[in-house]
Amino acid sequence: MDNNDLLAKIELNVVQGRRDSEDEGLDEDLTGTPGVSELVRIALDEGIGAKEIVIGALSRGMDKVGEIYESGEYFLPDMLTAAETVGVAMEILEPLLANDGIEPKGKVAMATVKGDLHDIGKNIVGLMLKGAGYEVLDLGSDVDAPEIMMAAKEFGPDILGLSALLTTTMAEMAETIEQLKKDGIRKDIKIMVGGAPLSAQFAEEIGADAYGKDAISAVKIADELLSQAKQR
Repeated sequence: MDNNDLLAKIELNVVQGRRDSEDEGLDEDLTGTPGVSELVRIALDEGIGAKEIVIGALSRGMDKVGEIYESGEYFLPDMLTAAETVGVAMEILEPLLANDGIEPKGKVAMATVKGDLHDIGKNIVGLMLKGAGYEVLDLGSDVDAPEIMMAAKEFGPDILGLSALLTTTMAEMAETIEQLKKDGIRKDIKIMVGGAPLSAQFAEEIGADAYGKDAISAVKIADELLSQAKQR
């Protein structure tokens, strides 16, 4: 099997959400054939670089998943399965990328704000950002403003992603942004917000830089925000 065939197989198995040979796949029963974790190790043994696997297989696979999701053929659980598959691959590849001196595209810190325990959407965005080449720090759910500020100071993210699924916790986003302003670090970070009850208008009202309506748009917006940050 040549390199292009291996990368194509990894991409296909990302789309099918197959972490290993025991997974059957979203569209067809592929049980018993190598999944992403096995294929990534085979690719590395064949001399394919970690960066090439990320760009040529994982990112392309998630791009395809995004297209299928937007067409209505995939639903949120399907996207989550594919994103978790990328996460398994990145666990293998991230140490190799670091050892090769390959810098991440950018740094993103993410959190579901105080009072809100919902994190599925945030988790999907985080995994997709990893697959797109970002270093991601996931602070978890029910995270208050002081903890977010501490992480921002220590981690130094280019982008901060805030998530909320409850209308009652949306105000925490505004509070967090205000605290970042008071602490003098808001100007150094681009802020993206997301969650079902949010809107672009709300994002603008609370002083965020962007609103991501779903995981697909969030990755595209992150790229735009990173480009803006580097132009400062």
